[in-house]
Amino acid sequence: MQVSSLNEVKIYSLSAGRSLPEWLSDRKKRALQKKDVDIRRRIELIQDFEMPTVSTKIKVSRDGQYIMAVGTYKPRIRCFDTYQLSQKFERCLDSEVVTFEILSDDYSKIVFLQCGRFVEFHSQHGHYYKTRIPKFGRDFSYHYPSCDLYFVGASSEVYRLNLEQGRFLNSLQTDASESNVCDINPVHFLFAMGTAEGKVECWDPRTRNRVGLLDCALSSVTADTEIDGLPSISALKFDGALNMAVGTSTGQVLLYDLRSSNPLIVKDHHYGLPIKSIQFQRQLDLIISADSRIIKMWNKDTGKIFTSMEPEYDINDVCLYPNSGMLMTANEAPKMNIFYIPVLGPAPRWCSFLDNLTEELEENPESTVYDDYKFVTRKDLENLGLAHLIGSSLLRAYMHGFFMDIRLYHKAKMMANPFAYEEYRREKIRQKIEETRAQRVQLKKLPKVNKELALKLIEEEGEEQQVTRKRKQKNLPSLLKDDRFKVMFENPDFQVDEQSEEFRLLNPLVSKISEKRKRKLKILEELEAQEQEEEEEPEGKASDAESSESSDDEKLWVEEVRKQRKLLRQEEKVKRQERFKEDQQTLLKPQFFEIKEGEEFRSFKDSAKKQKLMKKTLGDRLKLEEKLGTLNVSDTTVGSKQATFKLKKSEQQKKQQEAEKQHRQERRTLRRPASHLRSKRGRGRLFH
Repeated sequence: MQVSSLNEVKIYSLSAGRSLPEWLSDRKKRALQKKDVDIRRRIELIQDFEMPTVSTKIKVSRDGQYIMAVGTYKPRIRCFDTYQLSQKFERCLDSEVVTFEILSDDYSKIVFLQCGRFVEFHSQHGHYYKTRIPKFGRDFSYHYPSCDLYFVGASSEVYRLNLEQGRFLNSLQTDASESNVCDINPVHFLFAMGTAEGKVECWDPRTRNRVGLLDCALSSVTADTEIDGLPSISALKFDGALNMAVGTSTGQVLLYDLRSSNPLIVKDHHYGLPIKSIQFQRQLDLIISADSRIIKMWNKDTGKIFTSMEPEYDINDVCLYPNSGMLMTANEAPKMNIFYIPVLGPAPRWCSFLDNLTEELEENPESTVYDDYKFVTRKDLENLGLAHLIGSSLLRAYMHGFFMDIRLYHKAKMMANPFAYEEYRREKIRQKIEETRAQRVQLKKLPKVNKELALKLIEEEGEEQQVTRKRKQKNLPSLLKDDRFKVMFENPDFQVDEQSEEFRLLNPLVSKISEKRKRKLKILEELEAQEQEEEEEPEGKASDAESSESSDDEKLWVEEVRKQRKLLRQEEKVKRQERFKEDQQTLLKPQFFEIKEGEEFRSFKDSAKKQKLMKKTLGDRLKLEEKLGTLNVSDTTVGSKQATFKLKKSEQQKKQQEAEKQHRQERRTLRRPASHLRSKRGRGRLFH
């Protein structure tokens, strides 16, 4: 189970984790659960709640006992019984399902609209009847008072099929070229359909006349929205008697009051993807809208985002379990997602244990997986003496380092540095003493790390304060007092190395400029030493060392760079001489190598001969080959040259040929003649 939180709303993903294949035996499944922690921790709310490849639509029966989903491949429907937490039945179909509707309270009456213009009816036992509509259908709705099915699709007509009479009725002629979605109001049974031109037409089924027209494409374009084409209607849903939500193909959701032609609120998903599904949550006055990437929950009065979810795979359909906080999605993956949001409502009756489980998780939050591991780099492993573990199961490679168990890290650190705790304790005591001293009135103390840099910053700060006083400007914050740079003056790892080559070339005048600071540092260090001995605040002030300032600071920067380069060259020369002396003093011992059995030693002269031979021209090499007998050049009758040569065989080939020759000789000695097998009747025959 995976837990996420957005806007302080916790979302529990009950389908997170790997799923086990169906062909595994129960014994192997139990063995995997013992070995793998992820499989052991996962929650399988409904057994095998998935499709072979992709799930396209998902719905819940009115009694809440059955969950039905359609998908591919092959096209099929699966019915899951929530009371048994398992699959009840599975039926395969002839073609893919565009959408379906459950007409009864349970699974006994289902209607499927398929890709091939087919309308298929299923009863409790299975397939019942199949018919066809004139044009390809995209959506349909069921009108309960008249038992009519309204089909919309790639046509300007709305086809009506009466289930009581068992025949098609006169179709409704609309002004649209094509229609995408439709819905019937559950209160006053107003029929609404969304067209490809971005309009919504409302019809009265009693009089079969159009009673309203909404131009949603024009209303969806606001100052904040950016669209590339004409928005068409991709989703439609009624809420009560007066509210209707419309989703467009450009990612906007419009909430209408049927008494007004202007939308109450326009919500943009900002992805530019068609809205796939719209649901209403009446307890908190929320609208749940979903495109293929994200599910957003927002308040229908203010438009403020409540929370959102981004599943791993593209979304095809969203179903909200009635009167609960459970949400199910059909997506472009075999596994169908189940989300539980306790804020929306309680868990359904058939999985009431989810409430207790989530309450325990909120009371005792578990530590994340990385709390039990320590991230170390390759240098840290070498310092701990654990570099030999690279590539083993104890280290897991991640980015520029590795994750290792925190217990192993502590043990290795204790073995590498057994006095680490004592050093840590002394450092903490020193920090406590310095904190108590800082409360008293004392002189300006410099940090122990980067003292010269701190003194330079103090001097620059004093000069800036004088300038700001004259100009009456605001004082800028000091780097020494800024918490972001506090570690630079406390951690010895940030100490500036003034003897490095880069520092000396980039800062050639540091040695001259820092003479005044060094004098000040000596004076401040003497005062600090006196303070530590006497444990009293010294009176008086440091003497002014500015009078001893010389005019050497005004030398040119180029001359100083040249001097520094000369010094660096001299230092490199001295280092080279020292290395040369060390190399002369070291004695190299001869190394001996043992030849494997069955191999002959070849002198090093062979490689030298080959190198000399490769340097010669082609003509010289041909002459040499003729002398050795491996090459023969002769003239042909046509007048051209003909060259025949013998390839040199390797030692392995020679050994193989000798072994084959010996084998043939052994076979000859062992072979026996078959002359005694002749028949008595015919001397020349061997067999009858």
